Amino acid sequence: MEITSGFILAVMVLAAISSLQFFKGRQLNLRIMQHYLRSIEDVVKPEDKEYVWLGGYIGFRAYYKVNRENIRKFEYTLTLLPRQSILYFPIALITSRHDKLYVVVRPFNDIKHEAHLIQKGYYRMRPTIEDEELLKKEIIEIAGKKYEALYEKRRDIEMLQYLVESMSKPENIKHVSLTPSTNVFYVLMKPEPDTIEDDIRRIVRFVNERLKESPFSS
Repeated sequence: MEITSGFILAVMVLAAISSLQFFKGRQLNLRIMQHYLRSIEDVVKPEDKEYVWLGGYIGFRAYYKVNRENIRKFEYTLTLLPRQSILYFPIALITSRHDKLYVVVRPFNDIKHEAHLIQKGYYRMRPTIEDEELLKKEIIEIAGKKYEALYEKRRDIEMLQYLVESMSKPENIKHVSLTPSTNVFYVLMKPEPDTIEDDIRRIVRFVNERLKESPFSS
């Protein structure tokens, strides 16, 4: 196979662009991680904290001990698109679609009933829900998006709907749930730098006020 000078030049240009994108994308992801870390920590104000790096520049996990009001622990996982890879980034836009924030709150009060709001069409393969066949199901609309509601008691879904509607961009909330077996309040969302602090504040307020005094625990 004859290698032409044009081919070599094209390879060199691609290598240069890839290197430039790596450094720019890496710095951008690091700045995004730093922004989210500081914003969330400023709102939650943990008494103790631990961070676990996920490797490369894809994100991290945070474990906060709060032990204040109704929050015992606040945990989250941030995963970012591979902005440092000019080749993989377009694929990730199709497979992952966006940055993701997984929030797990472990409250002091007991969660008694299962409840889920899941944005329709978000999951390619929806996660398994324990005893799903025993739950009531319906479709509700929030801010122009349809959500699948699964629940034992409808008042629980009304409370979760209240939270989603109160967020800066309700359509960014992909899955919110209450799980009695693990006593966990869970939120999967598309985070945005401009609204992350307000959204985390709303989640914290929901757990401390609405969840604590709501029928979930009765």
